[in-house]
Amino acid sequence: MNGLFDLNGKTAIVTGASTGLGKGMTLGLAAAGANILLVDHVPSDETLKEVTALGRKAEQLVINLMQEGAVQTVVSKALQVFNKIDVLINNAGIIRRAPAIEFSEKDWDDVMNLNSRVVFFLSQAVAKDMMKRKYGKIINVASLLSFQGGFIVPSYSASKGAVAQITKALANEWAKYGLNINAIAPGYMATNNTKALREDAVRSKSILDRIPAERWGTPEDLKGAAVFLASKASDYINGHVLAVDGGWLAR
Repeated sequence: MNGLFDLNGKTAIVTGASTGLGKGMTLGLAAAGANILLVDHVPSDETLKEVTALGRKAEQLVINLMQEGAVQTVVSKALQVFNKIDVLINNAGIIRRAPAIEFSEKDWDDVMNLNSRVVFFLSQAVAKDMMKRKYGKIINVASLLSFQGGFIVPSYSASKGAVAQITKALANEWAKYGLNINAIAPGYMATNNTKALREDAVRSKSILDRIPAERWGTPEDLKGAAVFLASKASDYINGHVLAVDGGWLAR
C-alpha cells in the first residue's frame, strides 16, 4: 500500500512555495520522496532548507510569474535541474479586497492574471514535457470561492471559479495522454491571506461557527491531499476539485 503514495524519483514544481499552503504541500511531497523546484516571487530559503533536510534535491527560482517569459523560464529551469517534470502544483496566488462597486481594473487584472492565466499557461508548458512520457500530475489550488461568491473579493472569486473550470477542461483533453489534472480547494486556512479575518473577532467567530471541525485549517492539512493527487493512488481521478475544508461545504 505504501507504494501507492511513494514519490521517490519524482520531480515537482511548486509555485508560491516560500510560505503558507505552498510550503505545507512542498514539505508533504518531499516527505513522500519528491525532488522539488521551489518557485516564488521571494526567496524560499527556509522551505529549501527543510526539503534538503529530508534528503531531497531542491532548487529555488525567484521570479515574478506575471512577467513576460516567466512560464518558460520556470519550465526550462526544472528541466535543466531535473531533466523531467512529473508533478506541478499551481499554488501561487494573490487576493485584493474591495467592494465590487469600487473595484479597480488593476486589481481585477492582477488577480486574474496570476490566479488563472498563469495557471493555464504553466500547465500548458509543463504538459508538453509530461506528454512525452505519458505521465504527469497537475494540481491546481482552487478555493471555497470556486463554489461560492464571497464578499468584497470579486476578482478572487472569479479567478478561483476559473481554476475549477480550467482543471476540468484540461482533464477532458489531456487524460488520454496519461495526465491527471485535479485541484485542491482549501477551506479557511490560517495563512497570511486570512490574517485580517482571524483578527476580526466577529468575523472569525462566524467562520468558526460554520466549520464542523471547529478550527481553522493549517498548511499541514494539505500535505496528505497533495501527496494523494501527486501519486499513483490518484491515477483514475481526473478533473476533480477536492475540498479540504473541515466540513465547511457540508454545512
